[in-house]
Amino acid sequence: MIDSGLFASGPSFRVSTRIPRPDTDVRVRRHPTAWSDPNGATMRTHAQGPPAEPPAAPATHSRPLDRRTVTADVGASLVVFLVAVPLSLGIAVAAGAPLIAGLTAAVVGGIVAGLLGGSMVQVSGPTAAQTIIVAELITTYGWRVTCLITVLAGLLQIALGAVRIARAALAVSPAVVHGMLAGVGATIALAQLHVALGGAPQSSALRNLADLPHQVAHNHTAAVAVGVITIAIMFGWGRLPAIGRIRPSAVPASLVAVGTATAIATLGRWEVQTVTLPDSLIEAWSGPALPESGQWHGVVLAVAAVAMVASVESLLSAIAVDREHGGRRVRLNRELFGQGAANTVSGALGGLPVAGVIVRSTTNVRAGGRTPLSAILHGVWILVFVALFARVVELIPMAALAALLVFVGARMVSIAHLRDLRRHHEASVYLVTLFAVVFLGLLEGVCLGFALAMIVSLRRLTRFTVLTEERGGRVHVSVHGSLTFLGVPRLAHVLRTIPPGARVDLDLHVDFMDHAAFEAVHAWRVDHERGGGAVDIDEAHEQWYTRSSTRTRPRRRPRRPDRRGGGRRGRCVGRPAAN
Repeated sequence: MIDSGLFASGPSFRVSTRIPRPDTDVRVRRHPTAWSDPNGATMRTHAQGPPAEPPAAPATHSRPLDRRTVTADVGASLVVFLVAVPLSLGIAVAAGAPLIAGLTAAVVGGIVAGLLGGSMVQVSGPTAAQTIIVAELITTYGWRVTCLITVLAGLLQIALGAVRIARAALAVSPAVVHGMLAGVGATIALAQLHVALGGAPQSSALRNLADLPHQVAHNHTAAVAVGVITIAIMFGWGRLPAIGRIRPSAVPASLVAVGTATAIATLGRWEVQTVTLPDSLIEAWSGPALPESGQWHGVVLAVAAVAMVASVESLLSAIAVDREHGGRRVRLNRELFGQGAANTVSGALGGLPVAGVIVRSTTNVRAGGRTPLSAILHGVWILVFVALFARVVELIPMAALAALLVFVGARMVSIAHLRDLRRHHEASVYLVTLFAVVFLGLLEGVCLGFALAMIVSLRRLTRFTVLTEERGGRVHVSVHGSLTFLGVPRLAHVLRTIPPGARVDLDLHVDFMDHAAFEAVHAWRVDHERGGGAVDIDEAHEQWYTRSSTRTRPRRRPRRPDRRGGGRRGRCVGRPAAN
């Protein structure tokens, strides 16, 4: 319990705030003359007169499943279902996995993660961020071992959720996450652009980029027309104006684009490659298998990579989508547990890895989804659709799915995120992660981006400025920032340039001083006073130097104005310093 007094000329209040533990509901202690804010703060008035009216609080608890809520969830689930089917097929194509694996992951992600997860509106399924990892795993170990890796990654996520470590995933810099997603999007777009042009993708992003002019110049097949139609509709559908009460944007652009391209190719009898699904779901099952004896080391690393990417993406997506609705906030550890359960089931059934998808989740909220029922029903609709209308899916041209992925991949390179990160001086982290993911690989790019983010943060923590000037026969030295051992050489160089015997005012506006910095300042002060000089040390914030020089905790002093207009200051003037 944190109590703080607020004193003014009018009525006084005491604020009593209970900070809840992560993933637990807020408990508010009531008082006869109290009102509680939505964050769990209880305010009690000790003045005469009635208490102030409490502000309107948004809903913070799950809505009951009344008729209106169920109707809204059913409608939202149908919209998300229409978005999820083409995207799931396209992600399976990009990863080189069986097409049914993308639909299996969408079904399991919707039902299992919806039932067991901790978010009210998040929708889970196969994601574009994991296509590079899955593609490399399939090439290295084969599809069935990749399914085993998905199962083990899910079990690892369950264990992490059980030990309540979900919030640790939020320590990853957003610049690294956005850079990773942008790199994945660029890689997918470069590879699938070849498929949309009627060709085949190369083995690396650099080769795809180098071979692109040849593909553009020598491929003028029906697949190119299908791809152009799909991209044109994806680009322009959301920009169409409303006609009366009819809003074109209410219908998912991906459904319109893929559906239109499929109808044109089918009616025109164009010779294009189409989707191929197995005759039955039982025949399609290809469960996990054990790797060879010499592959276990790589499998362990792959399990950690899949679990890390899926966990970070899911948790960040859940937090982001919380801004879009007024229901209960996400329970991160429970959400991580639900994602792990979904990955375990998906891998066991021969599906792709599962994670929370920001596009589907946002679509769910905007379509009116209020509870996990919408995510669960969207998985049910996909299952029914595949079971009853598989022949319709087999009419979809592969070039249409490739063009859809080109558009989605290009949108993942967000200029808005780059501008925002540039204002925070983190654009370098974003760009390094992006290009490293494209040209080196996903894990290498993430590691380089994370290392650069740590270096940038360390540089900020150790940044300080030293200003010197002479006035009134005294040398004034002002130090701002954090003094650590990394800044000792620069600080020592500036202090040594002060003439011997000078009277010095040293103002320490520092929020931290480690022992190495104290030793540097202390040694210089001793030498300067031995040479006939005088040193007046003022500390504007914490008394780091005074505390270390006297080896005692300084007394709390009342606030008094500084001679230059500052706040509370600690001074160390001409005290004999111990050597």
